[in-house]
Amino acid sequence: MIGVLGAVAAFEVDIRRERQMEGVRKAQAAGKYRGRPASIDPTKIKELKAGGMGAAAIAKQMGIGRASVYRALAA
Repeated sequence: MIGVLGAVAAFEVDIRRERQMEGVRKAQAAGKYRGRPASIDPTKIKELKAGGMGAAAIAKQMGIGRASVYRALAA
């Protein structure tokens, strides 16, 4: 009995996920689903690093964390 209820619940989750993805695709086609805008500019970080600035100084100037600087430099 519990197995049947679990199967029904899983089926409902799948249906809900399909509907959600359908809505996302529709919004993307309409240009309304773009995601979060980028908060850092990797090219600017690389320019500052090439200019001799350290990661901590770049992070302080741009208002981001040092880890974000290292991630942008690695990309």
